[in-house]
Amino acid sequence: MTSINAYKMDGLGNDFVIIDRRKNSINLTKEKIIELGSRSNIGFDQIIFIDKGKDNCFPITIFNSDGGEVSACGNGSRCVAYLLGKNLNTKEIKLKTNNRMINAKIIGNLQVELEMGKPLFSFKDIPLSKTINPADITLEINNKKFTGGFCVNVGNPHIVFFVKNCFEHDLKTIGPEIENHNLFPEKTNVTMAQIIDGNNITVNVWERGAGLTKACGTAACATAVAAFKNKLVYNEVDIKFKEGFLNIKIDKTDNIFMTGPVSEVKTIKFET
Repeated sequence: MTSINAYKMDGLGNDFVIIDRRKNSINLTKEKIIELGSRSNIGFDQIIFIDKGKDNCFPITIFNSDGGEVSACGNGSRCVAYLLGKNLNTKEIKLKTNNRMINAKIIGNLQVELEMGKPLFSFKDIPLSKTINPADITLEINNKKFTGGFCVNVGNPHIVFFVKNCFEHDLKTIGPEIENHNLFPEKTNVTMAQIIDGNNITVNVWERGAGLTKACGTAACATAVAAFKNKLVYNEVDIKFKEGFLNIKIDKTDNIFMTGPVSEVKTIKFET
């Protein structure tokens, strides 16, 4: 058996195992990721690998707890940026995912800002399985219609429904049905969003490949974008989760900025 040193962090309860392989090659099978991700084991929403980079730019590879690779994780990226920033004694880090570059900045004690890039709105880029208006989706799930769904890709695919009470919908039941709907060839993240006022939205999120989650950074971005495009909020809004909020700002060029807290870094060890 091989002993692996890693880190455990979270952003608003959205938790991660982070493995630094800048010096040593470390790979885990899908089966091992699923085993470690179980809440009866280490437990995490995502596991993230950091690879060797240059000029403070580091490739990262992200897997959900179901063992599937994903292209984006906002809270996880903030945690990785904080970890690297402390390790390298710098406040600015670039992270390279498999589909975009993310600029990160440590702006205070356990506070990190990410420049997430621009959202993608076309049905091909989200992606959707057919030509349809991504800003007005109707799905029938368990004999109930959900209307006005807004689909967007912010590094990964999302659908956002605006509802009166985001917690009255049983996401443990409908979340996997929507996630795996045939409209979404790469599956999708699902958010029920409740507009409080022009600066505040409360959300409940089913995360693709991870399930019901305490927080999801890309869901916060997708929700802010959907609400802003629907003229429900201003271009800067706080997205409230169960353990706190993320501030999302959309600039004049549609660039998304996410700011929020990360936990302290905890060192862990496990066997493979």
